[in-house]
Amino acid sequence: MSQTESNSDLRTTNRARFELELEFVQSLANPFYLHSLAQQGILNQPAFVNFLKYLMYWKEKDYARFILYPHALHHLELLQQAQFRTEIGKDEWREYLNQKQFDHWRTWRYPSRIQTAGATTSESQPQSAVSETHNMPLTNGT
Repeated sequence: MSQTESNSDLRTTNRARFELELEFVQSLANPFYLHSLAQQGILNQPAFVNFLKYLMYWKEKDYARFILYPHALHHLELLQQAQFRTEIGKDEWREYLNQKQFDHWRTWRYPSRIQTAGATTSESQPQSAVSETHNMPLTNGT
């Protein structure tokens, strides 16, 4: 095997890994997928938690530019917290996160709609023993 073939194989392997990780990170934008992972107990497995920590490199500028769904990066950040990983398994939190995401999409171009959106969703926020984690804004400025 020549050096060129070896480099080509390595490049192919790296590209496949990049695409696989990109697809997974983007899937984190879906609150229903997060809920499913929590319901299956995957979010609290130590190996998976370590994988989520590893994936934080996607927040770096060189990688974030490939992300099509910015909520994925925010959800990745929230998944670093054990409490969020537990709470997202509850139906009311899945719905709350889904509604907040929808409200963001509905209002981000028209800030005047924010007041209307905030009034409708703040009443339906689930209660939690420690609510600070969940009162974090759902966008990171992107």
